[in-house]
Amino acid sequence: MSDRPEVDDHSGTETTGHEWDGIKELNTPLPRWWLTIWFGCIAIALVYMVLMPSWPLPWANTYLKGLRHYSERANFETDMVKLAKSRGPDEIKLANTALDQVENNPELLNFALAAGKSAFGDNCATCHGSGGVGIFGYPALVDDVWLWGGTLDDIKYTITNGVRSTSDDTRFSQMPAFGRDGLLSKDEIKDVVDFVISLSGKEADAAAVKRGQAIFVDNCTACHGEDGKGMRDFGAPDLTDTDWLYAGDRAAITETVTNSRNGIMPTWKDRLEPWTIDALAIYVHSLGGGE
Repeated sequence: MSDRPEVDDHSGTETTGHEWDGIKELNTPLPRWWLTIWFGCIAIALVYMVLMPSWPLPWANTYLKGLRHYSERANFETDMVKLAKSRGPDEIKLANTALDQVENNPELLNFALAAGKSAFGDNCATCHGSGGVGIFGYPALVDDVWLWGGTLDDIKYTITNGVRSTSDDTRFSQMPAFGRDGLLSKDEIKDVVDFVISLSGKEADAAAVKRGQAIFVDNCTACHGEDGKGMRDFGAPDLTDTDWLYAGDRAAITETVTNSRNGIMPTWKDRLEPWTIDALAIYVHSLGGGE
């Protein structure tokens, strides 16, 4: 009996000696081109390990840094220094130019819009949405509805000091929780909600509207005004339009009257440089809702 491996008659390739259900396994060698690439990749990986950062060394709280001492972090920091240096003159110019005069300088305006858009994406889009379209509970910045005013100076002040935030100069308003704090009964809340709904032209119960109007005058006009059009001095919204920060259906308005809504916008003066706040104000103003 020969010890030589069996050769498959059809392919001429030696078999491994394994057979399943009459099917014999061939001992087919790997293609040379594949082996060449494989060994080449191993060689490249070894060279990479020597030259570039590779294996972590957790016991030493470091890693193999390689002979080239390459570092993406260092490259990023270098690029940021170069960017700051290239921006420097424009940053100084923007910081020393009145906001209402920036639009008279096309080059400076383009810089402010580009820098403001970048800063908005990094810091503001999470709440206000991409491009300032707004989401539930966070105002849209692309319309003409402003709680605290939409001029360049108004927008800059809001960005700088925030709303109900930690700044001593923050914009502040507080709507009472009429239901939670027992200021109004459930029936009174229902009536005043009917009145508020009627202000924006929606269908409401006439008798409830009449009762709700008296409740509104006693409890709400100090901030929202007798006509319900709101007062920017208090950040009180206009109740006669169809723009609602927390939705304008009966259930949402009832929730607002019952438990109040007091969203917070952070103050950015301790997080962003003054010129960045200027750029943000100009960018937000340009979105379409600036006054």
